[in-house]
Amino acid sequence: MLRTTSQQALSAREAQLQALLLQGLAGDAVAYRAFLAALATHVRGFLLRRLGQRPADVEDMLQEVLLAVHNARHTYQAQQPLTAWVQAIARYKLADHYRSYARHGALHEALNDDSDLFAPGEEEAAQATRDLGKLLEQLPARQRLPIVHVKLEGLSVEETARMTGLSSSAVKVGIHRGLKALAKLIGGKGDDEDR
Repeated sequence: MLRTTSQQALSAREAQLQALLLQGLAGDAVAYRAFLAALATHVRGFLLRRLGQRPADVEDMLQEVLLAVHNARHTYQAQQPLTAWVQAIARYKLADHYRSYARHGALHEALNDDSDLFAPGEEEAAQATRDLGKLLEQLPARQRLPIVHVKLEGLSVEETARMTGLSSSAVKVGIHRGLKALAKLIGGKGDDEDR
């Protein structure tokens, strides 16, 4: 029952808008202005659901849709549903808006994005790798190898134990002590007591 009432209300609204449009097309300027005003209310709701709550975007798009409806009014045929005709125009304008937004938005972001200029480059990453290699060389094999295999290469403790001939516990201890020794080396405090 509710659905039927809702459908009847939509049909009545469409019939009223269609009558105003047809009167406007016949030369009645007052009816045509009333058609555009009533249509603006419906199109605004349609755009709000699609563009979100950005009033400036919605109002800009509303004006574009109404202008497109006005410019295409001669293509409307009285036997076709008004809603489908207007929605086709509105969807076309929305698609244009999204294409333009994506194109200009991406360009605007690209032009305003200054982070790339100062981002660490490949040279800095290579330098960091060399520095880490030099630090790791200062560690004994029982600390260096577990760190390289587990932390840098991503192998499991068990795989590293098999590769190095150490027990799983020795691999874990080697990682712990090796990381502690690296921290001291980075901090400039060379310490041989854990070696």
